[in-house]
Amino acid sequence: MEKITSENVFTLENNVAPLRIISMNGAQELGGKIEQHLLNWAHKCGKEEESFAIDVDCPRFSSGDGKGLIKSSIRGSDLYILVDVGNYSCKYKMYGFENAMSPDDHYQDLRRIIQATSGKAHRINVIMPNLYGGRQHRRNYRESLDCAVALQELQAMGVDNIVTFDAHDPRVCNAVPMMGFDNMMPSYQVMKAMFRNIPDLQADRDHLMVVSPDEGALNRNMYYAVNMGVEMGMFYKRRDYSRVVNGRNPIVAHEYLGSSVEGKDIFIADDIIASGESMLDIAYELKKRKAGRIYAYATYAIFTAGLDKFDQAYEDGIVDGVFGTNLTYRTPELLQREWFHEVDCSKYVAYYIAALNHNISISALIDSHDKIQQLLEKKRG
Repeated sequence: MEKITSENVFTLENNVAPLRIISMNGAQELGGKIEQHLLNWAHKCGKEEESFAIDVDCPRFSSGDGKGLIKSSIRGSDLYILVDVGNYSCKYKMYGFENAMSPDDHYQDLRRIIQATSGKAHRINVIMPNLYGGRQHRRNYRESLDCAVALQELQAMGVDNIVTFDAHDPRVCNAVPMMGFDNMMPSYQVMKAMFRNIPDLQADRDHLMVVSPDEGALNRNMYYAVNMGVEMGMFYKRRDYSRVVNGRNPIVAHEYLGSSVEGKDIFIADDIIASGESMLDIAYELKKRKAGRIYAYATYAIFTAGLDKFDQAYEDGIVDGVFGTNLTYRTPELLQREWFHEVDCSKYVAYYIAALNHNISISALIDSHDKIQQLLEKKRG
């Protein structure tokens, strides 16, 4: 099976159908970067493509009702629809009031655009980095399972493939066993950004340690620790199961398991920083244990409770940096923070689209072990 590269992507002959990309409302920034990578590769291969983008709109009536419009032909195309369900900066008016779009609104607009294709596309692929309803990943008592139901709905509407990034629980794919479902992990992109922004970081057992913030993040942190050849510790959460606050049982304490962190730089990886309280609690606990610099990473750094506490932690020397991807909305205030470092995943998504469009295996994209080892060899000289 031929490997896809930027030099050969548009010279291969086995493409499924003409490539077209739809960036839904709120996903235009990432979609533009992805398209630019694809256009650069096309021009490098001698193709004269002007654009892969398809313009769409989801206008609203004054009552709040909406509809989906596709403004050019998509007949026979291999269609990729990019949606950011977490972009709350998108607004619409209803009865004169301005409302921020919720994940439900973004998901409904996605369904509207799929409906508007009217079955004319050769294939429909949905790129949903932040998986809709993904945080509600299991059922306790009488609860909904929104993500599983949404995946089944998309399959019934004719979607062939869904790609997401760092799903809270990738086992949700069991809801649609006959549909393509890829859970991508931008581990290589994270380490590349980390070494670029922290040039004096030494990735060895004497200077660096990986710490998992809880048992749920154990696998992703283990991947970093194993690839860098460093030790790993973990925290587990003691919760008060007698009450529920903001939809979950409150955390009583964070307990640490592992070897000493004294004097070592610490890297903590998680899928999401929401309020950020857990991440900060762990950072303070690590500082009590005389840890060195602390760097946190979350695929989705959304900071639902604002940035003040992280500003204070940075000023106090508790947290030295936070890494987050551009796979979901980041506020302008966050992008201006000295302690925040962005991980650009647009090229990674572009490679995925190119590979899928040419029916090429994406195994090397899903497991980036070899590229990480090359990066570490270069870092260590």
